[in-house]
Amino acid sequence: MSIASGSSTRRKTPEELKTPEEFSAPTTGTPPASTGTPSASTEEPAAVLPIAPSRPRLHRAAVLPGILRAALTAVTKSAAIAALLLAWELAPRFGLVDRTFLPPFSEVAQAWWELVANGQLADNAQASLVRSFSGFGIAVAVSVPLGLLIGWYRPVADLLNPLLQVFLNTAALALLPVFVLLLGIGETSKISIVVYACAWPILFNTISAVRTVDPTLLRLAKSMDLSAPRLFQKVILPASVPTIFTGIRLAGAVSIVVLVAAEMIGAKAGLGYLINASQYNFAIPQMYAGIVTISVIGVAFNQLLVAVEKRLSSWRVPATS
Repeated sequence: MSIASGSSTRRKTPEELKTPEEFSAPTTGTPPASTGTPSASTEEPAAVLPIAPSRPRLHRAAVLPGILRAALTAVTKSAAIAALLLAWELAPRFGLVDRTFLPPFSEVAQAWWELVANGQLADNAQASLVRSFSGFGIAVAVSVPLGLLIGWYRPVADLLNPLLQVFLNTAALALLPVFVLLLGIGETSKISIVVYACAWPILFNTISAVRTVDPTLLRLAKSMDLSAPRLFQKVILPASVPTIFTGIRLAGAVSIVVLVAAEMIGAKAGLGYLINASQYNFAIPQMYAGIVTISVIGVAFNQLLVAVEKRLSSWRVPATS
């Protein structure tokens, strides 16, 4: 027999007799011993490969709309400020206002940067912030507990309400000469006037918050036989947080305004002193730089209080539009 004829009649091995479906079918018997040659089942990752590329696409598709919405929101919120700054820049340059008294915003920004570079802005801002935050903190520490007490106990409210109304309707700046006469022109008088100005918005909003708690919540809490301290802790105080923080945010704005006015009268440092000294020296761009700094500090302080309020009232269900 020839070699060619012998090769044509060679018997096929069991692996060659298997169909493609049998290679992928699972075996129930004992797996065969390894022969050193990789089997077809170990070379078949096709069932996993088509799934992997689709996951990053889905993730990117979900992230892109959120980024676009955030960018659109930021542009919308800053559009009015950008328009104001543009009008401020163009009005003096086109002669709509006298640039001697209202210089373009670019000149104000340059003066602001010069104040930052020579350290004057930092020193004066630090002096103002220490006074403002000290008075504001004392007012919060005193007015919130007192407001909760007055709002919770009706006899105390009836006793103190006439006196509180008198002080509420007396302007803080009208009493500034009194504070100066009694406490001098040092730091004590400035911090005290801030405490006085901030106390009343916080106090009256706290009293209103306690008195205007939803009666349904009170009835439900009383039906559970809660004690008075637990009722106050679990119902009254959490429900009062939004209104209390309304007064705190008002007091935050008042603390800066009143302090600047006090620093204009008798101070050797502070943003109010910087504005007043710039006016006397006819350094108008520096004066506006101080005003802009006060506005930025006020906005940042308000946003900080908003963030704290959201943190403390995270239990509230957001209103649906």
